[in-house]
Amino acid sequence: MKKTLILFNILFSLQLISQTEKPETLIIIHTTYGDITAKLYNDTPIHRDNFIKLVKEGWYEGSPFHRVISGFMIQGGGNKNGKNDPGYTIEAEIKPNHFHKKGALSAARMGDQVNPEKRSSGSQFYIVQGQKVNDQYLNSVTAQTGHQFSAEQKQAYKTIGGTPHLDGGYTVFGEVLDGYAVIDQIAAVKTARGDKPVQELTMTIEILE
Repeated sequence: MKKTLILFNILFSLQLISQTEKPETLIIIHTTYGDITAKLYNDTPIHRDNFIKLVKEGWYEGSPFHRVISGFMIQGGGNKNGKNDPGYTIEAEIKPNHFHKKGALSAARMGDQVNPEKRSSGSQFYIVQGQKVNDQYLNSVTAQTGHQFSAEQKQAYKTIGGTPHLDGGYTVFGEVLDGYAVIDQIAAVKTARGDKPVQELTMTIEILE
């Protein structure tokens, strides 16, 4: 009996280790202006698995960037046939260790008035461009929202920039590893009403196996 329990504990421990050490999924977002390489976080598994499912189903093949705001973010996620989302939302996975630095991959959602649980869109996401900010700005965000920033987060916002006022309100489920210049190029395109690019701008997403 004792040997059986010991063996069970060993197997359980090995399973936990394997789950902890699971490599993060890498993706490439192919755009008109070049490629953006990003990783999906393992500690936001609902968003990770949903995103992977949509990519494998071809949802993001020819998907348009429909909202672009310079100094803020670039957003897309509908399919090429004009459907904005797959018809469902997913549970929020807002983690204090993930924040809206430049390159953050985050889930879009409806506002708090109609979505108090902060549930994410089934497919809509945005990539942060943001701007560099100072301590005074970060302190003002804390005063308004009550959100506290770690020393690491403050340093990132002051050196590479981001959108700190979104922290705590949206699920950040990944981050860009390469292609920051592509983000800047897309954010700089000419837009029309509703922040929609004047010229169609699309993406196709690939998973790196």
